[in-house]
Amino acid sequence: MDQPDLLPRSPLPCLLRDFEEPNCDPLYCTPWTAMSALQKAIRRGRKQIALAAASTLLAQSPERLWRRLACIAFEDIGLGDVELTALTTAAMAGKRMRATLGGEWKVASFLITRMANATKCRAADDLLLVAENHPTFESQRLQLGFSTTQDLLRIVTGTDPLPVRALAAWFALGTDRRPSPRLARRRGDIASLFAALREILPPEPVEIAREGHRRSGEVLPIFMALLAPHLREEMTVVQDDETPAEAMAGAVPGFCLDMYTRPGRASLAKLIEGSTETARWVRAHIPPRQRVQFLGTIIFRLEGQCSQRRLRWPMADELRRAVDYECNGAYCRDASEILGLARADLGELNTIRAELMEVLGRVS
Repeated sequence: MDQPDLLPRSPLPCLLRDFEEPNCDPLYCTPWTAMSALQKAIRRGRKQIALAAASTLLAQSPERLWRRLACIAFEDIGLGDVELTALTTAAMAGKRMRATLGGEWKVASFLITRMANATKCRAADDLLLVAENHPTFESQRLQLGFSTTQDLLRIVTGTDPLPVRALAAWFALGTDRRPSPRLARRRGDIASLFAALREILPPEPVEIAREGHRRSGEVLPIFMALLAPHLREEMTVVQDDETPAEAMAGAVPGFCLDMYTRPGRASLAKLIEGSTETARWVRAHIPPRQRVQFLGTIIFRLEGQCSQRRLRWPMADELRRAVDYECNGAYCRDASEILGLARADLGELNTIRAELMEVLGRVS
């Protein structure tokens, strides 16, 4: 039987009563750049940039704002602040509900302020990337897509390595709604999956996962729930990531121009054409059609995922290490060398970004 929604028991209405919504001018940028700026600024604790990006999205594309906040809750906050993850999930109940709480901007600015200052945990996203890409689990990616739901649930509740259990949960949930190029498509049995999770996990993470999936359609809430038993308070430490030097590119910091924005892809392509050590390595090792995507992933490892107040614990650290060094495709089994080269060339990339944004500014 389904559990009740989070909202009736959420402290969100009480918290919002005393919150004074900030005034904030929007950024002069596209919605895609604003979405990138919102998420990366939250990771880095850059509240004003995050609020400005949210203001841009609320004016141009409010549905993208709420989808991105739902994503950030499980991708970047997660087990670092479970209460905040639940608050964000409750706020996804719809525009009419948010109107009763003070309106779109009040709810969004409250959540973003809390997110920017929160302890972050990206372990659920790292678990997804390991399950989807790590070469060790290639056979399971192929085999589990053809397993029965009963067999998948036995693996989810069993003692296999966590990435294998995550893959089984992913297939049991269904890979048809949010397809992955690495996984066979199959319909899931959501009710049976959550019934199985309730057998092995405490009620709170399962309820948050159920609501998070129901509102977003994503698998990350389930992965956060699977990670919860591996977290021990005495084994954790909160640390800021080492963050590369920043440089502005037009109205936004250069780190906002990632491979999911047109200026970001253009900047990566130009860097690959140049004479840096990074460019030479990429041209020597990666097929032409894959180069921008590959380098964009490497740059994400170096600057895009950087987080202030990251929750570190053994399982999370091991997942992050595997993602950074071992999940970069068949042409790069160990990313140590290219990560070092790209780190040294981030200044050149930022110069390219700034020049490109200056040209785009003159054209517009």
